This record gives sequence, structure tokens and C-alpha cells, in this order.
Amino acid sequence: MKKYLIAIILLAIQAVVLGQDTRRLMNLRGHWKFSIGDRPEWSKTNYDDSDWEEIYVPERWEREGFNGYDGFAWYRTKFSGKGLNKDRYHLISLGYIDDVDEVFINGVKIGFSGGFEPFYYTAWNAERVYMIPPEVLNYNGDNQIAVRVYDQGGEGGIYSGSVGILYLDDYSAKEQVFLQGVWKIKIDDDPDFAKVAYDDGNWQKVMVPSNWKTIGIFDLNDFAWYRKTFTLQPGTSTTDMTLIGGKIDDFDEIYINGVKIGETNDGKWLGSSRSFSELRVYNIPNGLLKPGKNVIAVRVEDIGDNGGIYEGPVVIMPTSEATRYARKYSWWR
Repeated sequence: MKKYLIAIILLAIQAVVLGQDTRRLMNLRGHWKFSIGDRPEWSKTNYDDSDWEEIYVPERWEREGFNGYDGFAWYRTKFSGKGLNKDRYHLISLGYIDDVDEVFINGVKIGFSGGFEPFYYTAWNAERVYMIPPEVLNYNGDNQIAVRVYDQGGEGGIYSGSVGILYLDDYSAKEQVFLQGVWKIKIDDDPDFAKVAYDDGNWQKVMVPSNWKTIGIFDLNDFAWYRKTFTLQPGTSTTDMTLIGGKIDDFDEIYINGVKIGETNDGKWLGSSRSFSELRVYNIPNGLLKPGKNVIAVRVEDIGDNGGIYEGPVVIMPTSEATRYARKYSWWR
């Protein structure tokens, strides 16, 4: 079946903002705690990993004493939050991982690449750079990183590339709200999905931006909804704000806190429609954003082939900056 043809679904970099606008804050190359096997409690901050092996990162685990091992393994290490800036957005760079990964900071899943069984696909050649939600971080002490890795064959592990904590150089967490990262998705169509109080606890997780082929959805030709709860940090503006919603294949309606703020649908058929190529830029009515928790919901209609919120940036920012920002990040994938 084509969902298992990994050659056509190698995962592109998800929510990566590498380049002139990031700066390395700390280097995480070195010895991490390591264990083969798979237990959900290994993601937790308070798990005692004192009896685990140590392994060098980045390096293939076969070359670190685990020759011939295929299957699940976990990596764990800590970094101090005392050097982080609460006014900046931070990212974790984990280089390249063979084959599939999930990444947790302080017990919260902040990113993943590839697909675990039953919809396995490799992401061995996709660079892992994930945004860390500010509310997840401990700025006054240690932060626990846990990385779940699955290798189906050959060599495995966090095997090469840059490993460390980065930050966005020019953009403030008090001025922009970056929404890329882990969202919820459901294949269905129900207007209740836009409501703030709707319970999406059993929805599937998806990375935004990414094509939904990355979670085993092919040729949907139907509707799917995305949802994400995000937090406005103290001092973040709630007026004169604009959503840059990335590019969506094919049509969309976007709601914030239950209110539709924009839609794109040129009404054309597959092959003639160009809606998928348009960057979504929607103004947010004043008074709609609230300090603290907010909900964004995106109704997506796929008319054939690929689908989903496939390209960024996905960010809320002051309207005065939106045009400049969208142009500056037109290269962002």
C-alpha cells in the first residue's frame, strides 16, 4: 500500500525557522541518558533515570555499543532554564534521527517526525527543529528533555547534525504568538468543532505545518478540522492583531475562540483551483483574543491529492507588522 512507500512521504522540516533569525543559546552535544525499550513514564520530568546507560549524541547507537538493535529507545537529558529569555521564543534542534521520533519537554510533547506503526514511515533525512511553547519551560531551574525513537532497520538514533537550544533573534513572545507545533486533527465536519468548549481530547495529533500524508491520511477529498489551544503570555497585545495562517490545501475557514475570522475558497475544481498556494492572512477582530487560554480551529476541505496546513508561517502578530513579516518569511517551510 502506498502509505508504506516511504520514498514519497519523507517528512520535510516541520516548523523550522533556521537561518539568520535564530541564534544558538546552548550546545546539547555530549552524553545523554539512554535506554532501549518503550515505557510512557520515560517522558515524565520526575522519572528516575539514574541507572540508565549513557550514550553520545549525536551518534548512531550501533556505534555506541548497541550494534544490531532495532526497535524503540529513549534519550533523556536536562538543560537549565536560567539562561533563557522569557521575551523570546526558543527552539530545540536535534539534528537528524533515524527513523521516527517524539520529543517531550517537561513531560509535554512538543514535536514529532515520521510515523509509528501501524502507519510507519521513516523521517531519517528530515532535520528536527521544534518550537518550545513558552508555557512549557521552567525559567528558574532544570528542564527535562525526553526523546522517544523508533528504528525499523539498519542504524538508528540521533545520529548527526546540530543539537542544542536556539532562540528567535528578532521576535518577542510579547509581540507574536507562534502557533506551529503539535495540533489536534479529526477527519469529519461538524460546526461544533469551532466551539471553545468542544472536547478534542481523543483527536489525533498532527504537526503544523506539515502535509497530512505525514500521519497516514491519503487522498481524503473531504473535510478535516484542526484545533489548538494556545496561551497569550502576560503583556501580549490583544488588539490590532493579524493571523498569518500559512498555506492550506485546499480551502479553509479559520475560527478563533469560536468566531470565524476568514476563509479562502476560489470555488474551482482540482487542477484549476489556486487556493492551495495562497498565504492566509486574516485580521482578528479586537476583543476576540483573551489573556491566557485561547482556541484556534481550522476547517479544511481537500479537493484531491495532498491536503492540510502544509506550509508556514503560522503566527499571530500585530497588524502593523503582518505585511513585512509575511514577505520576510515567504521562504519558510
